[in-house]
Amino acid sequence: MFGYVPSRDLFLRRKHLLNSPQDEIARYLRTGKSDMLHLAWPGDSIIACGCNGKQATRNALIAEVIRRTTHAKIPEQLVDLNVAALAEEKIAPMVRGLFPADEQAVLMEMFSRSIVFLTPDNIASVIMKTSFASTAWDLANLYLLSCGGEPLSKEAPELVGLSEETTCYVSMTYFLSENRLDDFVVHEAAHVFHNCKRAMIGLPTIRGREWLLEIDYRKRELFANACEAYGCIAALGSTPTSRKALLAEIKADWIPPDDRVDVDEYLATLHEAVGARNGWKRILERCGPPPRRRVKPDESIRA
Repeated sequence: MFGYVPSRDLFLRRKHLLNSPQDEIARYLRTGKSDMLHLAWPGDSIIACGCNGKQATRNALIAEVIRRTTHAKIPEQLVDLNVAALAEEKIAPMVRGLFPADEQAVLMEMFSRSIVFLTPDNIASVIMKTSFASTAWDLANLYLLSCGGEPLSKEAPELVGLSEETTCYVSMTYFLSENRLDDFVVHEAAHVFHNCKRAMIGLPTIRGREWLLEIDYRKRELFANACEAYGCIAALGSTPTSRKALLAEIKADWIPPDDRVDVDEYLATLHEAVGARNGWKRILERCGPPPRRRVKPDESIRA
């Protein structure tokens, strides 16, 4: 589980050279970084140290988040929210555009359970259950920003959503956005397609396609941003003319706030999607992995 396991004597000697648990907690709260093995904590084995350290750092993170958000309230739109209905409204058009009819029900069942809005009622349990310490720290900052709280670090990313495997964590500010051409539920759902393997949700593995969608690693943010914008355009524009007008609005006033996305490529992708019969498939084609070059028999021999 932990890879290389040192001998007990080496393990005990290393523990004496580490920071104190208090120092490790302070470092984690400040940076989101921690010793994966948590060797600074008491315990007569690596597993015991790991369990004790994880519990202590997560408890400290929860306490700090609560301390900074005593005023936090749940938006009225989240009270008794039907998440499955929200997924059907926001995500189903993308699923229908990208997947065959016999797979759509499985995907929508997954998405009906995958959207998690971070609120005062669930932030503690989310932080405690999240697999990775760095993800828990990012989610804490996402939540703090949604409540108007001070982030844990000036370097903390200003997130409104974050995906891990099949879970889409979304900020409460989703219901406060005044921009009709952004939708970070769709954005985070688009990331699930390259985070989740087909077998994980019961879909058969297709030869050459292990993940739900094969997306070029370098174009994952382009894919998510283009899906987000195109989803808004398709929902708001009922005719080709109205969709082109919405695209012009994006070109004039709204560019994705992400330096990993080439603006010209983003706009070209949306232009093709708006003009296509199935804009979702056109986005996928633009963001798919490059075609594999077939090696001729004589080339393989020379190699």
